[in-house]
Amino acid sequence: MQEKREDGSKLLAQQNLQNTKDHQCIACHGPVKTMLKTVILIGGPQKGTRFRPLSFEVPKPLFPVAGVPMLQHHIEACAKVPNMKEILLIGFYQPNEELTRFLSCAQQEYKISIRYLQEYSALGTGGGLYHFRDQILSGGPEAFFVMNADVCSEFPLPDMLDFQKEHGDPHSFVILGTTANRKQSMNYGCIVENQQTNEVLHYVEKPSTFVSDIINCGIYLFTPEIFQHIGMVFQKNQQDMLLYPYEGEEQTNGWQRAEVIRLEQDIFTALAGQGKLYVYKTHRFWSQIKSAGSAIYASRLYLNQYHKTHPERLATNEDGGPKISGNVYIHPTANIDPTAVLGPNVSIGTGVTIGAGVRVRESIILHGATLQDHSCVLNSIVGWDSTIGKWARVEGTPSDPNPNDPYAKIDSETLFRDGKLTPSITILGCNVNIPSEVIILNSIVLPHKDLNRSFKNQIIL
Repeated sequence: MQEKREDGSKLLAQQNLQNTKDHQCIACHGPVKTMLKTVILIGGPQKGTRFRPLSFEVPKPLFPVAGVPMLQHHIEACAKVPNMKEILLIGFYQPNEELTRFLSCAQQEYKISIRYLQEYSALGTGGGLYHFRDQILSGGPEAFFVMNADVCSEFPLPDMLDFQKEHGDPHSFVILGTTANRKQSMNYGCIVENQQTNEVLHYVEKPSTFVSDIINCGIYLFTPEIFQHIGMVFQKNQQDMLLYPYEGEEQTNGWQRAEVIRLEQDIFTALAGQGKLYVYKTHRFWSQIKSAGSAIYASRLYLNQYHKTHPERLATNEDGGPKISGNVYIHPTANIDPTAVLGPNVSIGTGVTIGAGVRVRESIILHGATLQDHSCVLNSIVGWDSTIGKWARVEGTPSDPNPNDPYAKIDSETLFRDGKLTPSITILGCNVNIPSEVIILNSIVLPHKDLNRSFKNQIIL
């Protein structure tokens, strides 16, 4: 034991000497700054099924929310954190032109290295991290954030860093949590905390009975030590597979199955109560973006935030311009008749044309769409290059959280209930033509459809 300790001391002394050599100028430059990274988990094409038909045209993380791709809100928040050196995207989308173009534009705009690391198959939230651990750890970051791409948040990242310094040892991990109501909390990962220390005592993913009203927001702050814990799960998976090679799913490549690791069920559940995991609770806005309906709600939250962060992105009432009511984003290339009335919570994409007397509310109008004179669009997403004829009405039912409950979250609504389509927002896929004087209500229209009559509560294939 004594020998080991001496060896450890020697090693520590050598490291300290090396650190001193590395940072000879500490005296003149002040303390060495920590280096941070961020990993954004973007999933892949098999996911996002609730986001169809919109995810047919564009990878879900690039779907525009409040005028910019969903991912851009994450990247913007990370780029503001001091000493953020790199943002890594992990997922199993094939690298495509759109993703590549988005990354190079974001790199130039935010002056930060952004790279996409492609998994060979879906490895789960922890498996992808473990698979690319060398890339994450290269350069020696002291800590790194991990975020799910399908959340909408104010991203209180600096607050999480401060919280980590104040709580537990410097190698502790932090989960961002928020409060939900009792009924909805069971749709999320639930966290039981020690109220004095904020330590996570118990973690259950989507419990069947009420556990806690503090839920996991899918945003974490880890230190490199997390890989020891993920590594232990990986080794256990490998051993289990040697012992029970034919259990579970049909026999696949053994390595691949051992590498499928879920942060929530496999890591957090085991770490809870060990003095390693803490929850930082935010009272700021947060929502998941699982369905198209939740994209309109997320758009509202981000548009509202623009008053503080990007007032230049919000449209204002000007002479000769359309009437703006509430928060509205209009891309500079859109062509809008001055008699149109837009808002609240409207986002208008590139090259959109909006005719005389058009009314748009609580909707996202995507690139190249045309809304002809006196048409009306409420609680809907109008797909790329779609056309809505004169005096036509496209309307959905909002799927907003209960406004009278401060802790209500958006319901992850099911598409069907009792064999019928659940009334929700109306979605037009790309290149859909709605004729004049037709009403489309609570319906989903797949791409490239020319409709010839009105529809209600239907999926039009």
